[in-house]
Amino acid sequence: MVPFRQFLLKIHSRCNLACDYCYMYEAADRSWRDRPRRMELPTVRRTARRIAEHAAGHGLDEVAVVLHGGEPLLVGAAHLDALLGELASAGPRIRFSLQTNGLRLLDEPALLDVLHRHRVAVGVSLDGTRADHDRHRLLPSGAGSWARTAEAVRLLGSAEHRELFAGLLCVVGLAADPVATYEALLEFAPPRLDLLLPHATWEAQPAGVRRALPCSPPSGAEPAPYGEWLVAAFDRWYDAPRRETGVRLFEELAVLLLGGRAASEAVGLAPVDLVVVEADGTIEQADSLKVAFDGAAGTGLDVWRNGFDEAAAHPAFRARQRGLGGLGPVCAACPLARVCGGGLYAHRYATGGGSGGFAHPSVYCADLDRLIRHIAGKLRADMAGLAGVGRGG
Repeated sequence: MVPFRQFLLKIHSRCNLACDYCYMYEAADRSWRDRPRRMELPTVRRTARRIAEHAAGHGLDEVAVVLHGGEPLLVGAAHLDALLGELASAGPRIRFSLQTNGLRLLDEPALLDVLHRHRVAVGVSLDGTRADHDRHRLLPSGAGSWARTAEAVRLLGSAEHRELFAGLLCVVGLAADPVATYEALLEFAPPRLDLLLPHATWEAQPAGVRRALPCSPPSGAEPAPYGEWLVAAFDRWYDAPRRETGVRLFEELAVLLLGGRAASEAVGLAPVDLVVVEADGTIEQADSLKVAFDGAAGTGLDVWRNGFDEAAAHPAFRARQRGLGGLGPVCAACPLARVCGGGLYAHRYATGGGSGGFAHPSVYCADLDRLIRHIAGKLRADMAGLAGVGRGG
């Protein structure tokens, strides 16, 4: 059994934005409609107890707790403080992080005091330039949210609050220029960037592509618009005269290409060690699966009746802990399988097929192939150059 080391808690199940690509509210899953708006303290206490039991049983001195939503800061400062206190006092050391759209940091400044007190690392979702961000990430009124998000990021990046700032998350969009996107994000001096492919499946394909199953390992001739986008962003990042920031996807692929191990759900073959607890205490798989079909992330378990050992032993989790053996036949035969890992599990979904429809390659297979081969070429050239320096010495 692979123990969980990351616990993603859905502390608020509603949002103050209306993003048109949201996999929580705009995709196939509708379970949020039946969930309470926030995670109440009895549920928090029970979850904390289950985390402590799991950590003790597996000798884990430290675990990560990610606060998520919806928009997690909608719980308010007082409830967030109480919630974090319950979790912190329950058992192992906890590294807290939180993903937010940032708006509540402006509306309720006391939230920053709570985040400092509990040393919560804060990531903010921001999609590059004002025009690109406002194309998708809208206020309920229909107006764009860039101006307020940018103000929140500047506040978080100020000298007073910089220690909280974990980085920015940006969803890749083909209508956006990749270099302009990277440079717009760089203006906020983020310690790290996450570039996220839009959540999609073979049934609900990403904008700008249309691909058919069955497929085989890419030949290089297939259109790969998301791969080309990421290649352009990679070159701007990698070729900079100095390190400007970290980019998680690029760094993890480089580590994997060099024979290392990346702790990522999106690439590589590391077993899944993240579990989700919804606002009502329901235990689920990664919430990206909500893009596949209604109930795709479900396990039938909850913190009231079940411990996390039971979740780790659940077939849905076990299927994602088998490494190369957990991939479908096309991916298992691909020479890049140990690097891409088949791509994000949710992105492999199609109706029919084995493993409940997840035995297919990623709908982004051609894009990942394009990016990985490009990064490999860059690394190969630089390694050859280093070898030449060594011989010259």
